[in-house]
Amino acid sequence: MMQQDTIIALATPSGVGAISVIRLSGEKAIDIVDANFKSIKKSKVLKNQKSHTIHLGHIIDKDTIIDEVLVSIFKNPRSYTGENVIEISCHGSSFIQQEIIQLFLQKECRMADNGEFTMRAFLNGKMDLSQAEAVADVIASNSAASHQMAIQQMRGGITNELKELRAQLLDFAALIELELDFSGEDVEFADRTKFKELVAKITFVLKRLIDSFSFGNAMKNGIPVAIIGEPNVGKSTLLNTLLNEEKAIVSEIAGTTRDAIEDEIIIDGVAFRFIDTAGIRETKDIIESIGIKKAYEKAENAQLIIFLIDSNKFAYSSEDFLQEIKTIKERFPNKRVLVIANKVDTLSCHDASILQSEIEDLILLSAKNKTGIDELKNQLTSLVNIGALSNNETIVTNSRHFEALNNALIAITSVQQGIDLEISTDLFSIDIRECLRHLGAITGDYDVDKDILGHIFSNFCIGK
Repeated sequence: MMQQDTIIALATPSGVGAISVIRLSGEKAIDIVDANFKSIKKSKVLKNQKSHTIHLGHIIDKDTIIDEVLVSIFKNPRSYTGENVIEISCHGSSFIQQEIIQLFLQKECRMADNGEFTMRAFLNGKMDLSQAEAVADVIASNSAASHQMAIQQMRGGITNELKELRAQLLDFAALIELELDFSGEDVEFADRTKFKELVAKITFVLKRLIDSFSFGNAMKNGIPVAIIGEPNVGKSTLLNTLLNEEKAIVSEIAGTTRDAIEDEIIIDGVAFRFIDTAGIRETKDIIESIGIKKAYEKAENAQLIIFLIDSNKFAYSSEDFLQEIKTIKERFPNKRVLVIANKVDTLSCHDASILQSEIEDLILLSAKNKTGIDELKNQLTSLVNIGALSNNETIVTNSRHFEALNNALIAITSVQQGIDLEISTDLFSIDIRECLRHLGAITGDYDVDKDILGHIFSNFCIGK
C-alpha cells in the first residue's frame, strides 16, 4: 500500500439505497473534490473551509451535473485516518455511485484496498493495532454482547491492560541491559525485589486475559449448545421451536437426523448456536453410527449441553433414565448439562410433579406446543457468566492476541524461572525481550511484520 496516494472507496454497502457515502483520504483529497464541486448558494473553495463542516452542492463533470450531494470535510490530523478526508453523501443509485467514483479515479485517485482507511489510521497513530482490529469486530457484531466487547476493545481495552506493565518491563529491561554493559564490575541497577513483583503481576494479568479467550470467542461467534438425547425425544422439534422455523426434518421414524444441524439465535443480547445431533442409541447402521459419533464430538466441543429425555418413557423406567443422566454428566464432567423432559403436554400434573421431584434442576417442556421455552431461555442466559461484560472487564476475542499472550506468558515464565534459579542476567534478558516483543505485537508497538499487517487488514471490507 502506497500511503502517499489519495484513495477512494464506497464506505456504505454497495447496491441501491436512500443515500451512499463515498470516502476519499490523502493529501490531495480536498483539492481533487474541490475541482469537481459547485456549491448551491455561493461559490465555495473547499480547501478554505473549516474542518468538520458540511457543504451542499453538486458534483459536476465538466458541465454535467452528476448529483446533488453533501460534502463533509475533515482536515488532517483531525480525521479518521489522520489525513485529509472527504466524505461525499450522494443519492443511493448504483449508477451515481460509480459515476462519482470513476470521475475521481481519473483525478489522481486510486481505489482503496481492503481496510486501507483503518490501516492508515493505525500508521498515522490514530489508533493502535488492537483498536484497529476491533473496528472489524464492531462492523461484524451481531449481538449486544459481541458489540459491547468490540466497543470495549476499540476504546483500548487490552491496550490499557498491557500498556503500563509493558512500560515498566521495558524500564527494567533497560536497567538489566545496562548491567550487562558493566558486567565486569558486578553491579545491579535493577531492584530484584521490585522486578520479581512486576514479573508476578504480568504473569497474573496474562493468565487472566488468556482465560478470558474461551468465553470471549464463544460470545463473539455464538455460544455452542449441543442438543443430545435418544432418537425421537424431540431434539429437532426443539431446534425448530427455538429458531421459529423448520430448520430440521421432524419425523416419527427413529434416526431421521444423521448429521449435525445448527443455527444461531440471540437471547437477551447473547448469541447461542444450537446444534441438533443424531439420536444416541445402539445401532448397526454404519451411517447412523457416524452421526452418533459426531453427536458426541459436538457435545465435547460445546460450552453447554441440553440432554433431552422423553417424559413418557420415564414413567416406565425411571432408574434407567437416572442412570443415563448420570452417565452423560460423567462423560462430560467439565460441561454444564441442562436436563430437559420433553413432551410434558401428554403428562398429568401429578406425573409431571413426580418427574420433577426425581430429577434435580429438571426443566419441563413441550417443544411441540412451545411451553417451557421461556424457562429454557432463562436457564441458558443464567448459565452464561456475563459478569465480566457488566463490569467492563477486558475480554480477549482475537485469536492473534490469544497466541501473542500465550507466547508472552511462556517468555515471562522463563524470566521467573531464571530469577528463581539465580541464573546469569544475560540469559533471562533474552526472555524479557521476547515477552516485550509479543506484548508489543498486540498493539503494534514493536516491529510488527508487514505481512502480519497485510493479513489483518485484508479481512476488512473495502471502504473501511
